[in-house]
Amino acid sequence: MLSPLPPLYALRAFDAAALCGSFTRAAQMLHVTPGAISRHIRTLEENFHCQLFLRNGPAVELTDAGRILASQLRNGFATLESACEAFRTTRHGLRLKAPSTLTLNWLLNILKIFVEENSTPEVHVSSVWMDVDHVDFYQEPFDCAILLGNGQFGEQTVSQLLFKECLAPVCAPGLLEKAQHNISACELIHPSPDRRDWRRWLKGSPFELTLDISKGKVFDTLEQGNQAAAGGFGVSVGDVALSIPALESGLLVMPFTRTIETGDGYYLVWPSDSPKQQGIETLRAFLLGHIPDISACVK
Repeated sequence: MLSPLPPLYALRAFDAAALCGSFTRAAQMLHVTPGAISRHIRTLEENFHCQLFLRNGPAVELTDAGRILASQLRNGFATLESACEAFRTTRHGLRLKAPSTLTLNWLLNILKIFVEENSTPEVHVSSVWMDVDHVDFYQEPFDCAILLGNGQFGEQTVSQLLFKECLAPVCAPGLLEKAQHNISACELIHPSPDRRDWRRWLKGSPFELTLDISKGKVFDTLEQGNQAAAGGFGVSVGDVALSIPALESGLLVMPFTRTIETGDGYYLVWPSDSPKQQGIETLRAFLLGHIPDISACVK
């Protein structure tokens, strides 16, 4: 069973007095009388059974116990102040979590258009690397997220498929002919440590039994794999939708027309009890109207 806390107003008065070193200045900060500050301090001293301030007329000084409490309370109030400020600045906006590869290769450009066409909601993006795409809306400071997965992101969440994950090998133009004629002679680039992307693309292909995927350079993200491939360091497997900027600019080419859908996709996810349903619906409708078109890349 939790112990009852002292009154919050008394803790706030103590924090202000400790910061100011004066009951009078603390009273001015909190817009109360010095007598009120003094009474709140006495309430805490009775609650904690110890003296928090040494009083010498108008001058006050923290005791050892007071200094310990002041240090711990300051951290606590700093956290509360930060949370309240974050709420003030984002209550009319959406805090969106998204994978870094998706953000760099699609989302940033799309949100630029969104801002030009919509005055609200204001979208605050946090682009993060995620080993497994996941969000806990009750522990993390987000209102919605775009995650790669199968649509099952936990109870009390709603998800909307934006577009499916579609994989294909990619390389620099200088490696195109070599890759097409003898992929086994090319250095492989793995955009994930478990090498799953090459494994998934090879399944059912003519190269499934001949291409050794135990070798090659290993990276953490599709974006890193694409960058290494564009630098001429080998052939990687890219998400076609998220490789469109590099493919259209000529930094990357696709040596094979074969593409595979993994069964996963990029979903907009939000809590079912979100108080920001209207803003999320506005963003959802916009994103669905601007999904990547891979038809020009897959011929």
